[in-house]
Amino acid sequence: MTPFKSARPVSPACRRDHPHSVAGSVTHIKPPNARRRAQRGTMAVEFAMVFPVFFLVFYAIVTYSMIFVAQQSLTLAASEGARAALRYQPGASSAAGALALRASAACATATGLVNWLAGSAPCTATYAGCSFDATMQCVNVALNYNYASRPLVPPLPLIGLPVPASLTASAMVQLNPENLF
Repeated sequence: MTPFKSARPVSPACRRDHPHSVAGSVTHIKPPNARRRAQRGTMAVEFAMVFPVFFLVFYAIVTYSMIFVAQQSLTLAASEGARAALRYQPGASSAAGALALRASAACATATGLVNWLAGSAPCTATYAGCSFDATMQCVNVALNYNYASRPLVPPLPLIGLPVPASLTASAMVQLNPENLF
């Protein structure tokens, strides 16, 4: 029987009969402590390279989530304001007075729903004849939040995330002039 021969040649330092080998041990293997010392600090370097990317992704998620929440809040407030314009408002003596009271109630309701935006979303409620049916009156409730001047999440320096300059929402309700007052 012939001994097994490796396809790779064996270096002289790995042979047992070499003068630098100690009791048959291999001298080119590093001890465990030396390997750990060679790896020292690599996790800190990896963290320093990956953290900014993860932070930017997290910042973008938070920023766009707040913009989405504000837009949804404005839309809800405008629709609830328009719904408030449907309610009867006592004290009106004319159709124009009844429409003005209903528009005022619509803005009061809409403004109350977006008070978390610190009163910086002004409400405008206008009333006029409906463009699609001249016999009806329409009340339009519009809210506008200037995001450029009052961002919900402070912008990071040197990072220019594209954000809207303003957030707007509007809702319209149709009123029958016979049922105004």
